[in-house]
Amino acid sequence: MIRLLIILSIALIPYATLAQEYNTKDWATRGIDIPEVPVYGERPMKDIGTQQTRLDTIALKENIALSMADVLTFNTSIFVKSYGRATLSTVSFRGTSPSHTQVSWNGMKINNPMLGMTDFSMIPSYFIDDASLLHGTSSVNETGGGLGGAIKLSTKPAQEQGFGLQYIQGIGSFKTFDEFLRLTYGNDNWQVSTRLVYSSSPNEYKYRNHDKKENIYDEDMNIIDQYYPVEYNRSGSYKDFHILQEAYYNTGRGDRFGLNAWYINSNRELAMLTVDYGDEDDFDNRQRENTFRGVLSWDHLRDSWKMSAKGGYIYTWMAYDYKRDVGNGTMAHMTRSRSRINTIYGQVDGEYYIGNKWLFTANISLYQHIVESEDKNIVRQDGNKAIVGYRKGRPELSGSLSAKWRPIDRLGLSIVIREEMFGEEWTPIIPALFLDGVLSKRGNIIAKASLSRNYRFPTLNDLYFLPGGNPDLKKESGWTYDAGISFAVGKEGIYSLSGSATWFESFIKDWIIWLPTTKGFFSPDNIKDVHAYGIEVKADLNVAITKELQLGLNGTFSWTPSINEGEPRTPADQSVGKQLPYVPELSSTITGRLTWRSWSFLYKWCYYSERYTMSSNDISLTGKLPEYFMSNISLEKGFSFRWADISLKGVINNLFNEEYLSVLSRPMPGINFEIFLGITPKW
Repeated sequence: MIRLLIILSIALIPYATLAQEYNTKDWATRGIDIPEVPVYGERPMKDIGTQQTRLDTIALKENIALSMADVLTFNTSIFVKSYGRATLSTVSFRGTSPSHTQVSWNGMKINNPMLGMTDFSMIPSYFIDDASLLHGTSSVNETGGGLGGAIKLSTKPAQEQGFGLQYIQGIGSFKTFDEFLRLTYGNDNWQVSTRLVYSSSPNEYKYRNHDKKENIYDEDMNIIDQYYPVEYNRSGSYKDFHILQEAYYNTGRGDRFGLNAWYINSNRELAMLTVDYGDEDDFDNRQRENTFRGVLSWDHLRDSWKMSAKGGYIYTWMAYDYKRDVGNGTMAHMTRSRSRINTIYGQVDGEYYIGNKWLFTANISLYQHIVESEDKNIVRQDGNKAIVGYRKGRPELSGSLSAKWRPIDRLGLSIVIREEMFGEEWTPIIPALFLDGVLSKRGNIIAKASLSRNYRFPTLNDLYFLPGGNPDLKKESGWTYDAGISFAVGKEGIYSLSGSATWFESFIKDWIIWLPTTKGFFSPDNIKDVHAYGIEVKADLNVAITKELQLGLNGTFSWTPSINEGEPRTPADQSVGKQLPYVPELSSTITGRLTWRSWSFLYKWCYYSERYTMSSNDISLTGKLPEYFMSNISLEKGFSFRWADISLKGVINNLFNEEYLSVLSRPMPGINFEIFLGITPKW
């Protein structure tokens, strides 16, 4: 027996040597052969009936300099409203407002309790490993208040063995510099990661100002022609720094402990409007922010049940300063606003399976907000300055129970019961019903339907902001239902095609909106009943043209009328029966990826139809923003050496130099370029 083993070992030496030489060759040149492995699985019971969009890792990392606002713009059907490059960017589902979208990070809601919305321009895609959108009714599975939907953002352990490092340097138009660094360490029990992002730019891009006209005169000073001047984006510089520290400990016996800590330091100027005629040196309009978000988590997993607990803390300090030259070279404060937000968070979740037919879940979460909002530059009648604002605390409690049942393989049913408390006020029971069924296993054709009621409480600014807050506001409420169908076909190793189409309808009562008053300031009121409806379509295609040439295409389309059906407030009120302001009726996206060996080409396109800026949809002055199309492309090449992997990437944004506005009088950049060099050493 021993002699036989020796003979076999000697015979195999040439083959072992050949395999070793093969493995040391450049993988980018020879390619990698991956055997086909069929994977079979059941539809997750947690997703019964839900309308969900998951963003894959490629979409999140395709342009490392993008914020989540940019990622959502080009990869989803929701509307992203941007005030300019590196400025406030908010999102809204299905014709609702940004405050109707609930956003969570690693399970903790990060909506600003003062405003109710989230600024996605302050979320680097480099910090997000998993993102999913829950449309309409589906958000009730996670939280209340999402009258439009919810967005879940999270990070994941790096899954490293030993030390790892990644550094990327980006240089772009307008003297833009982006730097990215990630340090990791991992073993069988620990996964530790540190990520840093630093971005800065004077942000002085050119644009054609369609809000101004310059005259051309003849020798006798008669106007013979006019033109729109080309101007620079003035006073729009920014410096953003982010650091994310993560640590995970896995006991190997079904328990995992996690720490996520994210710090933001931002200093941004607010650029001049297209209608400003002053000198940028005569004023300073600036917003600064320091934010810390931290989450501690524990997950306990067993064969038929799971339990998890989270605790978190958010601290945000925001400063807004507006200064003007009073005429003698001295800059005087016109506005000096300061806000401090402290939020303490706790949550407990449980799941229990009975065979493969029943799943029961329970969830309870508590947020305690403490907010201080002050304007320290209000001048009283006696000429002295007063501090005006509010200091309020509010607890927010939310709990849910759900039962999910799959009596047969083709059918799934789910019911969710949720109740919430804001301050001392409780919502009625919030029910949600979900149904899905496999119409045909050939083509994996699945029909889904859902129905829910939902509520959203006024924000703290809605209630207490001075001047203008309205403590008598009622909470918004609405019914939402949707129904859709999806399919997935393909041929293993050749192509895959999937898609879905969904009809949705929402009726929202007591919609809150801020309106001007006779006292000279704005104040919120429950004035509208809104009917939002429409369709959402998405499709994905992946084709293996050859063994080394791969093509990927995905697209989305949405039609979202959002109509005010409330009663006229005055005889002159022309808003009834009209589309809500800043809600495009049509939007669409297309992304195409072509990869060959270590080369990758990407094309991204998005479209928004016209948006009205006035509730009356009056277009006589500046009441409408025109539709626009946007195209971005990138080309990337990877190099593999024994000591490191290198990537070189070039990006062209706004390929066709589109002149467009997302928000009235807020200029947007034309064609611009970026180059990225990345290095990942091999230890």
